Amino acid sequence: MYFFAYALSGEELDELLCRGWRKFGTYYFAPHCPGCARCVPVRIIAERFTPTKSQRRILRIAAAVEVRFSPLVFREEIFEVYREHSMSRFGKRSEMDEFINTFYTQSCPSLQSEYYIDGMLFATGFLDRSAEALSSVYFVFHSDYSHFSPGILSVIKETEYAMSQNLRYYYMGYYIEKNRSMSYKNRFHPYEWYSWNGEAWHPGVRSLPPGEDTA
Repeated sequence: MYFFAYALSGEELDELLCRGWRKFGTYYFAPHCPGCARCVPVRIIAERFTPTKSQRRILRIAAAVEVRFSPLVFREEIFEVYREHSMSRFGKRSEMDEFINTFYTQSCPSLQSEYYIDGMLFATGFLDRSAEALSSVYFVFHSDYSHFSPGILSVIKETEYAMSQNLRYYYMGYYIEKNRSMSYKNRFHPYEWYSWNGEAWHPGVRSLPPGEDTA
């Protein structure tokens, strides 16, 4: 299921996020695979979030990292981080025009997070802001800075930012149990997961459900 939209309000975005929808630019989508519901939407309850012991250790390692939140503003140095990320992780070459169209075509209230060490940008997050939540669209980082665990660090910092803005939730996107790159998404507490079958959010436990086969 998908559609294209421009100029959605924060309230309209909330309705979509609450029903498991995601987006890139003007493209809004929700998985609809017959007999399968393994893409599980996950959100952190920001107002109650507390880092775990291992997450606090990451915060100590990254204590010198400066995080800035700002409106969506394209800069070439951000594209360079994205290009290195795409090549080092996926072996994919990136074009600047495609990057701008995907992440800087604003169709709802949006912003970006920027991560610096010694004045050097090494990671950027693209975020949407609904009436009640912050939603992670995509996050990229330069591979030279992997020792900071940037992916986990970004979730912590962006959830804390959501909390500081009096937002209730931080949406992490979809979780698939057998996808190792998504395994970190059930390690932030408290969280909730969305049931496509019941069309309702449920409290998370130590591990997420494997998926709800409808067959």
